[in-house]
Amino acid sequence: MEPKRTKRKSPSLDPQGMFAGMTVFLIEDGVQSVRLQIWKQKLVQMGAKVETQLSEKVSHVFAISSDALFHHVDGDRLARFKGWLEESLAAGEKVSEDFYILKVDPEGFDIFDKSLKPKLANRNSSSYDEHSHCKRMKSSHEETKQTNEEKKGDIETNSVSWASNTEPHSPSSLTSSPEISSTQDKDVGMQTSFQYSPPDLNKGITEIFGKLVNIYRALGDDRRSFSYYKAIAVVEKLPFKVESADQVKDLPGIGKSMQDHIQEIVTTGKLSKLQHFETDEKVKTITLFGEVWGIGPATALKLYEKGHRTLDDLKNEDSLTNAQVIGLKYFDDIKTRIPRHEAQEMELVLQKVAEDIIPGMVVVCGGSYRRGKASCGDLDIVITHPDGKSHKGFLQNYVKRLKEMKLLREDLIFSTHSEEGTDSGVDTYFGLCTYPGRELRHRIDFKVYPRDIYAFGLIAWTGDDVLNRRLRLLAESKGYRLDDTGLFPATHGSGSKRGSRGTASLKLETEKEVFDFLGFPWLEPYERNL
Repeated sequence: MEPKRTKRKSPSLDPQGMFAGMTVFLIEDGVQSVRLQIWKQKLVQMGAKVETQLSEKVSHVFAISSDALFHHVDGDRLARFKGWLEESLAAGEKVSEDFYILKVDPEGFDIFDKSLKPKLANRNSSSYDEHSHCKRMKSSHEETKQTNEEKKGDIETNSVSWASNTEPHSPSSLTSSPEISSTQDKDVGMQTSFQYSPPDLNKGITEIFGKLVNIYRALGDDRRSFSYYKAIAVVEKLPFKVESADQVKDLPGIGKSMQDHIQEIVTTGKLSKLQHFETDEKVKTITLFGEVWGIGPATALKLYEKGHRTLDDLKNEDSLTNAQVIGLKYFDDIKTRIPRHEAQEMELVLQKVAEDIIPGMVVVCGGSYRRGKASCGDLDIVITHPDGKSHKGFLQNYVKRLKEMKLLREDLIFSTHSEEGTDSGVDTYFGLCTYPGRELRHRIDFKVYPRDIYAFGLIAWTGDDVLNRRLRLLAESKGYRLDDTGLFPATHGSGSKRGSRGTASLKLETEKEVFDFLGFPWLEPYERNL
């Protein structure tokens, strides 16, 4: 007989919670219904009152973007409003409002004027929550010390996502695509990208799901692996600790099966499915072998069927390729994540070396680093040159110089096409590198793109996987095929089969142009952890 299910408890209201005394007006434009529901729920649970109209009672206003904010509320009325909702939810207490002050020209209220420059406050601090996308803004003439009179003109708002036009050298534009100006190209990638710091109050859930991602990937079940990958991105962003699956039942990527898993985890602290996998010898072994660089699910299964059970067993396996042998030798090194500050230093070194070889080369570290993560598993380096020709043959000289510096150590893959014009003219190098002064190996990938397809490569190698998949499906729905080398008209397939791609890509210069053409809302790199 099936055991009787216990009723899931809804979080109780706390009239004296951290938002007690606040009267809130929410501008709903552009806010996903799920996020809006979470905002309202948490505000009310923690003592706030939510008004349906802007009135004299309102003490705080929240909006998803400055555009939405100023569309609804004029400057005079904003003078008394302030807020910092999502970071307070993440911290579990009211946080300082210092980082949410919007400086405007005392003469007017045109915050979209290009003289305004975004200026981050303490962006390297772990307490600075990029997930809330709040920034401190200053007009360019206020770079020097402010007078007390200027401070009186401060207007405090909660702009959850800044989307205004910025100067060419702002961090948000610098990390997108190279511009024509050689000075700007020189600076592309030199700025530290915003750090992505989700609340991650539910590590008990995300860590278990992360193990299932790796297990299903090793077993060759990409569909299930991807399902857990998507769920992690949703759960880690929640600004509250999940106590019941009812709290997440309406969230994207959290279906009935995932809800049941979450309920089991929050109730028992473990998941029986994971425990089963972890005690199954075949699954454990195939998963372990699949973590070796270059060994896929089919090879891992063959090695298991040959009788191998440990990594030491593989050291005597003659069928391994040279790349797989290197992956096995440096298995522990490769699994060690790279702290953000080290990735940033490596990016600066790589940019300087490239500039010394050919002035104007654009070198950007993509992947989880560009998305603002605190650490990354490897370095994904995307390279181009604005003139559309200097990239040709560059990678060979670049790799040679980096090996002389002992920054690059072992080669895994090296293929060049730029000079021959084959394979879209993209040059590729995968290998192992070392941080200066250390022998610990890290994975590093270089992709050198012609300028006219660079935007597609930058999107693909920034990720994340969820976003890339959504963009590909969206392109297919519009009759195109999208990959890292372009956006191609698709030919018609037979029956239910997908058609192949055409030979000529659409000419789109920047990442934003690609997003706009597909009709997908623009996301800064640090917003792409979906």
